[in-house]
Amino acid sequence: MYAQTSTAPQVPGSSPRHPSVHPDSRHWTALTFAVLHEHISVVQLLLDAGAHVEGSAVSSSEDNYAETPLQLASAAGNYELVSLLLDRGADPLLNMLEAGGVSSSLHEDMNCFSHSAAHGHRNVLRKLLTQPQLCPGDVLSLEEILAEGVDSDTSSMDSANQGPVRLCKTRMKALQEATYYSAEHGYLDITMELRSLGIPWKLHVWIESLWTSFRQSHHSAMESLLQEFFTIREEDYNEELVNEGLPLLFNIFKTSKSDAVIQQVAAIFAHCYGNSPIPSIPEIQKALAARLDPHFLNNKEMSDVTFLVEGKMFYAHKVLLVTASNRFKSLMTIKSEQDKHGNKTIEISDVKYSIFQMLMQYLYYGGTESIQVPTVAILELLSAASQFQLNALQRHCEIICSQSISTDNSVSIYKYAKIHNAPELALFCEGFFLKNMRTLLGQESFTQLIYGRSSKVQGLDTLMDLQATLTNRVKDVYITSRV
Repeated sequence: MYAQTSTAPQVPGSSPRHPSVHPDSRHWTALTFAVLHEHISVVQLLLDAGAHVEGSAVSSSEDNYAETPLQLASAAGNYELVSLLLDRGADPLLNMLEAGGVSSSLHEDMNCFSHSAAHGHRNVLRKLLTQPQLCPGDVLSLEEILAEGVDSDTSSMDSANQGPVRLCKTRMKALQEATYYSAEHGYLDITMELRSLGIPWKLHVWIESLWTSFRQSHHSAMESLLQEFFTIREEDYNEELVNEGLPLLFNIFKTSKSDAVIQQVAAIFAHCYGNSPIPSIPEIQKALAARLDPHFLNNKEMSDVTFLVEGKMFYAHKVLLVTASNRFKSLMTIKSEQDKHGNKTIEISDVKYSIFQMLMQYLYYGGTESIQVPTVAILELLSAASQFQLNALQRHCEIICSQSISTDNSVSIYKYAKIHNAPELALFCEGFFLKNMRTLLGQESFTQLIYGRSSKVQGLDTLMDLQATLTNRVKDVYITSRV
């Protein structure tokens, strides 16, 4: 048999005159083919005869695209071959250390760790990790550790199992790449094991891993992943978080039966919303101008319109009401018809007398400055302002509600905002929900709002609205602001 040496001929490269039938195997050596076909005895023989353990990877040829034998054995998951090659000195990081290497069209320049992780070969990956690091001077600095989001005590086990050693930059990069491939191919156990070595989460890897744990109903992994979201740097939040991460988190929040999972997702919502204040509700700048002297307010002798509210009379003036809103204008039209039949009063239902009085006071004074609204009455005044189409007064009530919101009244305020078409107030409430969700989950009124059937009957889909609000918030705070 021909014994291969370190200078043994390789499969010729491709050229216009002699094109390669299999371009991905150009420059392969006999050892490479023996590993590919898993002929362990032949591999042993070739190595004993002096074949270079790295195959043709040590060649200085510029068109050398060949994988190393160890890469092929790692991809195949052949533990015995991997062990043999490692024992003979094969370097699992060789392709990452070769500065002039050219990417392979077949394997995208994947390192040995990535090959084993992408194919789910956990035992092979563990074996590769036992190989001593050949770059002891290439250790992450404190600044690099912080920049990568790695714990300062990040470590791996050395080959002699004599204790932890800090990962060098090259191995860290290789293992980060391996987590990408294990996550992409759904090998959650491998991804989590690599994380346990101190490999920091990248947002894409975290999202893919969470998807896998959710699909597989792997609850313990899901809880661990949710807890570790906070280790991802905010600088790395991007469109993938908006388009993939948030929909997944809301899906988990909606369907999970685990209180621990729901609480962890709620904590992520609050974190993503951020610590900055909820955007305030803007005033409506155009206010009413005073049309009549307040002396005319509810003056029986000087009025030409009479309302009946809760069995009590309230006196007003048509000249003011016809321009106040379309709702009042239509009431004045109804009054003209009633006058023909001798009916002098307009009955107002569903509004308390005290609330109607404040509403009229707003019209006569031409603004909100003269109104002192009791806290207990603010939602009723908001409802009345909406009913009578007094937009500036309604917005004034919305602002008061936003300033007095609490975990005790937020659900009631939100329902009023949705029912009475107050989108600015509803948006404010959604921001309040997101920031305080962990506390609110302890209240039955809130859980009924987001999970209860009655909310659907009322036309409310609070979780969908919360997702839209948080999506826009993340875009504004973490993405658009960087552009």
